[in-house]
Amino acid sequence: MSGCGQTTQQADQEQTTAANFPEEGDTFGKAFPEANVMSVEELQQAVARKDSVQATVTAEIVESCQAKGCWMDVKLADNSTMKVKFRDYGFFLPTEDLSGRQVVFTGTAQMKTVSVADRKHYAEDAGKSEEEINEITTPSEELAFVADGVILR
Repeated sequence: MSGCGQTTQQADQEQTTAANFPEEGDTFGKAFPEANVMSVEELQQAVARKDSVQATVTAEIVESCQAKGCWMDVKLADNSTMKVKFRDYGFFLPTEDLSGRQVVFTGTAQMKTVSVADRKHYAEDAGKSEEEINEITTPSEELAFVADGVILR
């Protein structure tokens, strides 16, 4: 639950810099080439056949952490979402509303069970109402992604 509170001096410095200049093409975390980029639909198909998948993916941000910038939800092909967190909290995105922005990210995808406590924590980070948070009563099985690098479009 305290994941968004974990920081390093370097990560805080990157967050401050990123918050001042969240422009198209900004890279957060590890720089990577935009080669062999797959759609979220291709990613979903790949994960259905394996335990985990290393991939570079393009997607649309649905919402992002407004507290620290430590996660984002991206839209999947079936209009559900996938939580994207950042490896070892080594970097963060700007805390401004990034919904609707296109993004390219690289890392590892796999299916995960998300606890009720974690789901409520994410809802709180996203600025959801107390009523919306209290409606979360069951864990969920979700496609999750741990990104090593992100490029905002």
